[in-house]
Amino acid sequence: MTIFVELAGWLGALLVLGAYLLVSTGRVSGRSALFQWMNALGSALFILNTWWHGAIPSMALNIIWLAIGAIALIRIARSKRTRQ
Repeated sequence: MTIFVELAGWLGALLVLGAYLLVSTGRVSGRSALFQWMNALGSALFILNTWWHGAIPSMALNIIWLAIGAIALIRIARSKRTRQ
């Protein structure tokens, strides 16, 4: 189980950093679904890892990060439906 949690944490880190790299280099928009999915999934994996390690402040931050990403994804989906 410990290895799974550590792998989840590293994958979460790669997703969040990858999203930041993509938006910072202009390859994707901060409003893109890809950017938001990478952040939401990355933060969800961080939540698991930080809960396991008892890092409550980091876990709280990532819960908020996930909520922001989820809200952005809902808005993206709604705007796509209204354009069709």
